[in-house]
Amino acid sequence: MFPDTLSSFASSLWSLVLVVLFFGGSIFVHELGHYLAARWRGVKVERFSIGFGPAIFSWMGRDGVEYRLSWIPLGGYVLLPQLADLGPVEGRSQVDVETLPPIAYLSKMIVFVAGALFNVLFAFGLACVVWVAGQPTIAEWNTTQIGHLAPTIRLPDGSSAPNPAIEAGLRPGDIVRSIDGVEVKNFEDIITNIFLGRERAGDGRRQAVFVVERAGRRLELTVYPRLVGEENVRSAGIEPSEDLTVEAVGPGTPAEAAGVKPGDRIVAVDGIPMFQRLALSEHLAKHSQRAVDFLLHRGDSELHLAIQPRLETDERSGAKVARVGIRYRDSIIIIHPSPVTQIWDNVTGTFRTLGALLSPNSDIGPSKLSGPIGIARELHRQAQWDFRRLLWFTILINVNLAIFNLLPIPVLDGGQMVFASLARIRGRALPANFIITTQSVFMVLLLSMILYVSFFDVARMRRESRPPDPAPRTAPAKP
Repeated sequence: MFPDTLSSFASSLWSLVLVVLFFGGSIFVHELGHYLAARWRGVKVERFSIGFGPAIFSWMGRDGVEYRLSWIPLGGYVLLPQLADLGPVEGRSQVDVETLPPIAYLSKMIVFVAGALFNVLFAFGLACVVWVAGQPTIAEWNTTQIGHLAPTIRLPDGSSAPNPAIEAGLRPGDIVRSIDGVEVKNFEDIITNIFLGRERAGDGRRQAVFVVERAGRRLELTVYPRLVGEENVRSAGIEPSEDLTVEAVGPGTPAEAAGVKPGDRIVAVDGIPMFQRLALSEHLAKHSQRAVDFLLHRGDSELHLAIQPRLETDERSGAKVARVGIRYRDSIIIIHPSPVTQIWDNVTGTFRTLGALLSPNSDIGPSKLSGPIGIARELHRQAQWDFRRLLWFTILINVNLAIFNLLPIPVLDGGQMVFASLARIRGRALPANFIITTQSVFMVLLLSMILYVSFFDVARMRRESRPPDPAPRTAPAKP
């Protein structure tokens, strides 16, 4: 017991170290971009800080720049008195700006955009590592084939409703090609497209138009998703197909007695096509009193085997379950997406999320986003799973940082670019009071948003710590 506890503690501690390294490293890379661009363009650099607020510790470099680590870990900054007065955020400059030469408009743009550029370059470098080393993923999330449709879905109030996918005519085995005109490459794309959906029917119902392939034909089916879960997210009630290839057969089990061998793939039971383990388990539970006809693929041939399920006690729930003694192939596979694909998917996903946030027809609001707490928690979870998954999530963080910082919002780099452009258009600097007031207001709004989002991050953490809901599962939505 003690060695296991010590090993678990060491693993969690190492994961936390990786979270600090990669989360803080992403911020450092962004600010390094500003710093190096400023030095290249001859801009005065007064301070380089990771974090905001009072310094935990600081030192003065030989180059005359103060380097510090600050208490509020919500980002960082490079103090550039010639470019922007961000006193409310970064602290007052001690340099007399009047004694410094003016900075050309082009230099300002280069310095402001350099942070985002460095985040993208960092993300691309990590994407190259993932491309070579591989990205672990759950096999069923690497398909677009529907594997199971539960008869009902659970609504936020605890009641049940008919499955909207079944009502629309979707079936297990259908291969989803697109949703609302957006091509899907895996099941995560499917869930994300539903989650971020903005379409509404004429009667106001949520709507998603599926294009599926069935028996070689393409069909267009309209699904009316429902809100599910404690976070009220859109769901169509579909789950992915799984690999039903036999990895091993337990000794003395009904499957061994019937002649099942490793490598056999289950195609159907009692004439019903099977695409998911849960559906197979449910069928066995309903017919545990008789032999079930299994259709298997073995090499290039098909064979039928009659297998009598055996009732056993589940180790986790303690409930009686019907089993035949089959262990399936590992559900974790390694994929090697190209760096360009990884970056592009994150860019398009980020813009689609922004579009859903701004659309009155979507169900996406700030409460569905993740703040620093949620990001750190997800980094920790990915690090505990596999280091390569940590790299994958860090790529997402850096792409998001790049795009977010270029939004035309005062305090952010995009806002500073807007101020600089307005000053160039009008031929003189904007009033200092206007800039300071605008930035102070937006800084308060930004911090308020972070606190608001963090409240929901904590609520999610509490929900995740509760015992799992024994109710039938529905396809999970991407956070």
